[in-house]
Amino acid sequence: MRPVHVGCAALNQTPLDWSGNVRRIEQAIGEARQRGVRILCLPELSISGYGCEDAFLSRHVAETSLELLSELIPHSEGMVVAFSIPFFHRRALYNTACLAVDGKAAGLVGKQNLAGDGVHYEPRWFKPWRRGEAVDVDAGPLGTLPLGDLIFDCDGIRVGFEICEDAWVADRTGRHLAGDVDLLLNPSASHFAFGKQTVRRRQATEGSRAFGVAYIFANLLGNEAGRAIYDGGLLIASEGRRIAEADRFSYAEVVVEDAVIDIDANRMDIAERSHHERGEGARMVAADLSIPAANPESLASPLPAIGDDDRHWEFESAIALGLFDYLRKSRSQGYVVSLSGGADSTAVSLLAAASITKALEELGANEMASRLHYLSDPPQSSSPEAWVSRLLTCVYQATRNSSRATADAARVVADALGAEFHSFAIDEAVDFYLQLGQQAAGRSLTWDKDDLALQNIQARSRGPSVWLLANIKSALLLATSNRSEAAVGYATMDGDTCGGLSPIAGIDKDFLLGWLRAKQAQLPALEAVNRLQPTAELRPPGSGQTDESDLMPYSLLEQIEDAAIRDRLNPLEAFRSLRSKVDVDDAELAESLVRFYRLWARNQWKRERYAPSFHVDDKNLDPKTWCRFPILSGGFERELEELIRYLAGESKSEN
Repeated sequence: MRPVHVGCAALNQTPLDWSGNVRRIEQAIGEARQRGVRILCLPELSISGYGCEDAFLSRHVAETSLELLSELIPHSEGMVVAFSIPFFHRRALYNTACLAVDGKAAGLVGKQNLAGDGVHYEPRWFKPWRRGEAVDVDAGPLGTLPLGDLIFDCDGIRVGFEICEDAWVADRTGRHLAGDVDLLLNPSASHFAFGKQTVRRRQATEGSRAFGVAYIFANLLGNEAGRAIYDGGLLIASEGRRIAEADRFSYAEVVVEDAVIDIDANRMDIAERSHHERGEGARMVAADLSIPAANPESLASPLPAIGDDDRHWEFESAIALGLFDYLRKSRSQGYVVSLSGGADSTAVSLLAAASITKALEELGANEMASRLHYLSDPPQSSSPEAWVSRLLTCVYQATRNSSRATADAARVVADALGAEFHSFAIDEAVDFYLQLGQQAAGRSLTWDKDDLALQNIQARSRGPSVWLLANIKSALLLATSNRSEAAVGYATMDGDTCGGLSPIAGIDKDFLLGWLRAKQAQLPALEAVNRLQPTAELRPPGSGQTDESDLMPYSLLEQIEDAAIRDRLNPLEAFRSLRSKVDVDDAELAESLVRFYRLWARNQWKRERYAPSFHVDDKNLDPKTWCRFPILSGGFERELEELIRYLAGESKSEN
């Protein structure tokens, strides 16, 4: 038996926040040391921050990272600690992990597989390291070090790396180290997405079983750089079993998870497998450190199995954490929401309030005040009501087309959340702009001729007043458009898209409606919203305007979006794929497909102008991080004609 105390840390870092990032790393090492951890894994690129974007192309980022690494390494005295930095070598930048052993750097491991999909853009900045290669390099203040595909021998315990994406590819790096290492450290910057922790658990447990190792997964935490949210989710697995896992979505700046694992048990397990393949040329690096055996009575027991995480819980937890970090890192004095009484703005208000109450519940009033130390007039009470009232402002802006039902719903929700609430009448502002328009047009504007203009001016007239309120308060204005609206452009630019952050632009309307219905049990005031048909309330009341009558049923819209955008099907392929899955006839499906593809193509310019949004799943429409599409295009005309001809041919054959 060889019991060893290992650990991993989740850090809430910020790109280029050198002093803050170093302080949190030091805190993590200190907490791990107090627990008796001997081998500690820190997250990917946690000194510079993972989300530095094109700042990685500035040489000073790598140079500063190396300088600060040299200052941090002495903190590893008596321990083995895995750091991570960008490192220049031969006119190329590499994403590397640095293993520090007993206060000295032992070597740098190059990441072999770069994440270049979705929110990740690593190949723009880094080069992948070739498997099986290792060189000696001048590492400045660290002296001469080996760099490349390395294994470290620390007192007979052999340590290897899978750096984030290295574990997500089919030919995992760990497979080539199996049998040659006892521990696989995975320093990651693994962003949140629905159900992703289930995949990570499988990676860790299956990796530990297949490779005969103890597997240690470290991750970032919180809203690091603006869009991606990191949920932490620290994992330790051994002998094919999950033996430690940290709670996710913590508001703490540092989370440490640890466990005692048995090195010999994994060695015996892999030794029994005759099919095992040896490694492919990783260089062995000897590191001088005596690692005392941990108390065998402290050996970790397997944790019980966990089912798939609840999507409603994940959604609320992720967005609330993302909002809180965005608030404090942008030094905003609070949130402002234009609360219409509808589902979208209600969801945004609810999430903003949740970010405050969840943070307060975990951190306590003193730490909350410390995190928001820049507030001009912090609450003098520790109650959630006082904090929500101070940080969340909601405003209802009525026109003559607004209903009493939405006005009442807005007030009821704001009161239930404890938000500061205002109600503005903006008809005079709307009429002023209408007079200017009529003067320019030389005629009266009518609903028959000017429907779109008359709708949009109402939504846009709400923008200046809510921006003014946000500016007066030095607060963060939250936009209220959802992903379904972004897909088809069913949003008024500079109206409901006003804001510095768009927290629900990554989630579809059908999901939001279901989440709000589920939340009604906790917040009965939501009944006033949930009973209403979603509507923009921009046409006269007698028109019977609803969102779904303007577009199509939201459930159908989501299915079409999945086929067209997620699955990248052309209109005819989407029709064939969906016709057996939807509750509408072929004619309505075809009509909806034509409407969707045309609206999608002509509204890319709107998606380009949306405020930054949070990533929650692999159906994100943010063109800056996920779904790129030309602003000008042929609009699928050829493809839609193909669909129409196909339907005409089917109809003719039936007759």
